[in-house]
Amino acid sequence: MTAWAWTALALFGFWLLTAFGARAVLQHRRTGDSGFRGLSGTPGSVSWWAGVLFVAALLGAAAAPVAALAGLPSLIGHIPPVHGVGTAVAAIGIAGTLIAQRAMGTSWRVGVDQGERTALVNDGPFARVRNPIFTAMAVTGIGLTLMVPNVVALTALAALAVAVELQVRAVEEPYLRAVHGSAYAAYAATAGRFVPGIGRERTSEKDAGL
Repeated sequence: MTAWAWTALALFGFWLLTAFGARAVLQHRRTGDSGFRGLSGTPGSVSWWAGVLFVAALLGAAAAPVAALAGLPSLIGHIPPVHGVGTAVAAIGIAGTLIAQRAMGTSWRVGVDQGERTALVNDGPFARVRNPIFTAMAVTGIGLTLMVPNVVALTALAALAVAVELQVRAVEEPYLRAVHGSAYAAYAATAGRFVPGIGRERTSEKDAGL
């Protein structure tokens, strides 16, 4: 189990470094802005809790392999095929995160500034799914959990799932509707929320500008 824990820790570190660190540096070079907006909303609000849970999920994802190395037992025992599948799933999720971030270009942000207007990205992986970065992050989290399936990893994965739902439904979608209006309504009617075809929104004639 020790080898899988070290591998999970290395993958998480690589993901954190590339998806957040390197991406922020690249964003700053291109735009003069790192793209980080941090927690939004007042303490205790839905948007604030979304941010807090994201941070908790990231900390938990790092803590899970550390806890495994410290002796915290796996909930399913040592099953190499499961851990191997987890490694492959995590790698796919990391690659998906980076691909989706690249597709966002200069519109990439971590968090939402309600007073800011960015371009609506609806091509590449965004053509079929409105939130491919979050989807890829969830895939990464599932993979890391399979690598070290202990209680810390499961808690972190649960925190990530709740954080994504809150961020998308209560923060990002209302923001995009307010900023892009009928353009976003038409887009949301064709692209799924997290996977193709699922979570598409109905478009009224008013929304479509007819």
